[in-house]
Amino acid sequence: MAFCRCGLGIPLYDFVYCLSFKIKPLKHKTRLPLCYLSSPSLNSNTFQPKSLSASWWILIFLITGLLIGAAFISFHRSERRYSIKELPIGEVPDFSFTTQEGKTMTKADLHGKIWIADFIFTRCVGPCPMLTSRMMELSSKLAKNHEVKLISVSVDPAYDTPEVLADYARNIHANPQQWIFLTGPLPQITSFIQGGMKQPLAIESDGAPAHSLRLMVVDRNGMIRSYSDGNDPEVVQKILMKVGDLLREPSQK
Repeated sequence: MAFCRCGLGIPLYDFVYCLSFKIKPLKHKTRLPLCYLSSPSLNSNTFQPKSLSASWWILIFLITGLLIGAAFISFHRSERRYSIKELPIGEVPDFSFTTQEGKTMTKADLHGKIWIADFIFTRCVGPCPMLTSRMMELSSKLAKNHEVKLISVSVDPAYDTPEVLADYARNIHANPQQWIFLTGPLPQITSFIQGGMKQPLAIESDGAPAHSLRLMVVDRNGMIRSYSDGNDPEVVQKILMKVGDLLREPSQK
């Protein structure tokens, strides 16, 4: 016969359970009565709880992984929003240059547009073709987005007249509604690049311009938001991500 020796201060339902003498192995996890049960039919393994099955552990790990992944994505998105908000490098100065179509373009003409700028010259045999290829790829990927413009400023304006720039643009199949080539007096070009865009520009001993290889992204309000190295193999993808972030920003009128 089963019997129990219960200590003082145990819960009433445990005491009643012991008095019932109906001692059965537990089939589910529960709190054991605070008493000592002794019976010839019982052994030390009677009340050992069952361990979780492998499928339960897999489910727990999957849920934990999903929660961690969701938290990381949320943090990454908020971090990107914060960095975009705090990123403006400087403001583009006012300018007035001539396009490949012979039209005058000013900073005001680009207000409300996001634009990507680079500095080239058409007779360059060094890095300019590489920069132009980056811009061609951006032009292709942004062809349907009328909120984004591409601006290429010549650093050799004495040679790069509007007619020369127009031929250059036609040869690379640049859409004049999207991709605009600018030229103007050298002093104004130099002041714009060095003072406004904060990029180097110099004339080498052989008369060739030495210029920045960076691509710049400017937001709708004329603020410089990023510089990207044109030599970077991933520069196009980085700029597209930056442009996507800026497209989601409201324009300040």
